[in-house]
Amino acid sequence: MTGMVNVVGLYVHDQDAALDFYVNKLGFQVHTDVGSGDYRWLTVHSGDEGGFQLGLFKPGPPVHDAATALTLQQMVAKGAMPPLVLAVDDCRASYKQLQARGVEFTQEPVERYGAVDAGFRDPSGNGWKMIERPVKPAERTPQ
Repeated sequence: MTGMVNVVGLYVHDQDAALDFYVNKLGFQVHTDVGSGDYRWLTVHSGDEGGFQLGLFKPGPPVHDAATALTLQQMVAKGAMPPLVLAVDDCRASYKQLQARGVEFTQEPVERYGAVDAGFRDPSGNGWKMIERPVKPAERTPQ
């Protein structure tokens, strides 16, 4: 089988708050927003050609029973889910830009392992690492 990842999902407490955060603070674009009863399929994307969609899903019926939904929401709120990674050209500049938009960071930019990274969480508690893309040798400016 040959394929590609099309949608990666996150659990969120409030889809409207998540939509506001991902679109107005991080700069994502709405890809799909449809519903049926209490269920809503909501995805955003970065706008990059060929990129995947980020699903903003609320735990609950018809996928989860009430107890499972509550457990998932509690895990997300505690930061227990694996972090996602946002690759940027300049971590320190992106940090300042996103901070000005109201993104609350859990870690200021720090240089380690040959890269610069910072950390933040979305309104539901999902953790993100923002990592500066390493400069390839061909992209370096001669000194």
